[in-house]
Amino acid sequence: MSSSICSSSSPPEAVMHRMFLLLLTLLFAAGVAQADDKFQRKSGLWEVKRTSTRTEEKTRTYQMCIDQASDNALRQLAEGMRNERCETSKVVRDGDKLVVDAVCKLGRTKTKATTHAVVTGKFDSAYKIESKSTFEPPVLGKTEGTTLMEAKWTGACKPDQRPGDVILPNGAKMNVATDEKAAADGVKAPRSSRSDAPAATKQKGGYIPPVTK
Repeated sequence: MSSSICSSSSPPEAVMHRMFLLLLTLLFAAGVAQADDKFQRKSGLWEVKRTSTRTEEKTRTYQMCIDQASDNALRQLAEGMRNERCETSKVVRDGDKLVVDAVCKLGRTKTKATTHAVVTGKFDSAYKIESKSTFEPPVLGKTEGTTLMEAKWTGACKPDQRPGDVILPNGAKMNVATDEKAAADGVKAPRSSRSDAPAATKQKGGYIPPVTK
């Protein structure tokens, strides 16, 4: 993968995955900074819709299967990524909102994203992240862009999903709880069975992790 985000070998989809993961990093790092159970997501399957001004196909839908253990692993990964990739980051709690300001690199590229994000909603049902970023050097010819991420809890994870699985818009699957390289780089990594991945507990209706609120 090219080190330059403007390179033709760095496809738009990979760039958008990096931005998606950057927002997740800021979200979970914000939760770590607040040390508040209120920002622990409910276990199960979440649908995440991302609307961006940076792509022609503006709305993409992801699915995320989580439990408390995988979300805690993602929080730790997010904190590590923030420490490694972000020059500055500031989290301010404003009532029921979290306001995040950060300057971070996009994956292993040379592009620096200066991001202002506001997180609202309830982590046991639905939450929203509204962000605006500026890029230096530009991303796909753009110097700035806005992103809206809307997530809602949909129920139990599906039988073929493991905690930490993210199903990408193109159908590929990666596990952010067990594959740090994929999470850090936004690599589209289809998943097969892994001996080190957490085993799913199957019940009627699919994998049902313990519910946390």
